[in-house]
Amino acid sequence: MRRIGVVVNPVAGMGGRVGLKGTDGKVEQAVERGATPRAPDRATEAIESLARHAEADIEVLAAGGAMGADAIRATGVEPTIVYEPAADAAEPGTVEPGATTAEDTRAAVRAFVEHGVDLVVFVGGDGTAVDVATALDELGVETPMLGVPAGVKVYSSVFGVTPRDAGRIAATFERVEDREINDIDEDAYRGGEVETELRAVRPVPVAEDLQSSKQIGGGSVETLAEGFIRDIEPGTTYVLGPGSTVGEIKSRLGFEGSPLGVDVWRAAPDGVEATSYHEPASPAGEVLVRDATEADILDVLDDPAVIVVSPIGGQGFVFGRGNDQISPAVIERCDLEVVASRRKLDDLSVLRVDTDDDDLDESLRGWLQVRIGRFERRMMQVV
Repeated sequence: MRRIGVVVNPVAGMGGRVGLKGTDGKVEQAVERGATPRAPDRATEAIESLARHAEADIEVLAAGGAMGADAIRATGVEPTIVYEPAADAAEPGTVEPGATTAEDTRAAVRAFVEHGVDLVVFVGGDGTAVDVATALDELGVETPMLGVPAGVKVYSSVFGVTPRDAGRIAATFERVEDREINDIDEDAYRGGEVETELRAVRPVPVAEDLQSSKQIGGGSVETLAEGFIRDIEPGTTYVLGPGSTVGEIKSRLGFEGSPLGVDVWRAAPDGVEATSYHEPASPAGEVLVRDATEADILDVLDDPAVIVVSPIGGQGFVFGRGNDQISPAVIERCDLEVVASRRKLDDLSVLRVDTDDDDLDESLRGWLQVRIGRFERRMMQVV
């Protein structure tokens, strides 16, 4: 029998769609902005996949209430509760700000190890990954860990690509390998600075559907941005995602965008100024929102509208990592333009999406053209 411990950070990812770029120390602010829990649904999705792919008997151990048991029971699986959060003030299916802490996560992991689990599955982001790794390191055990991605920032290479992938890997893995756990300072991240710090190296199940560590930076994107500027359509609203590649486009549009946030810009109805091929001018237009939340985007969105995003280097995610403000409701109202340097695409075999909407994810899968230069595009498959 395989024994798997499951712990959920119930507030992980809540800051994404409301533009907080993380939830560390910002839970109450996220709730005030209308954020709703994301992690419980992703935990349920992972457990459903775990149960579906299990080839032998599996016992699921869990922390109580919103830290695991509620989401697991929603699948019809009855977990063995080995830790009850001391401050579990949440009713099933709800989250009270500050109801659970990082120490609760570490305590749950210690309880799992005491009960001899074969794998610790956690639902959250990089901060949760650090908490789990810290507890395992302090115990001096080689128990492997595996993440179900639910946080805003997911820079570590210990996560399944999707919750379903994580569930399948947990049910079927046969061996493990050491992988990196990275984290960033969320306050610096909100200020536009990204500096990853290696926090731990832990055994993780070996599988193809584990994401790589994020690569910061990329190749030259100047010609790509020039080509984009030339193709701007008068009167069109552009939802511009985070990252240095789209940041170059924002600069060419004549404004300093939020490097790790989403900005909305609308082209003037009378079109773009004529220019030479070598020195494109900034087109006429206006910034509608800087560092927008999902609600901000929806408030100003008008037809026609285009989302402009660049896949994450090393992982290939177009949606679902670092740009949760561009929600399914936004995506469904816009056309899509994906931009990337040649170097970034050379390191990617496929592109990925993870929007929390299965039907939308399916509709986005297939082949699409990615702009890589003034005129050049490359076909890439979204899986």
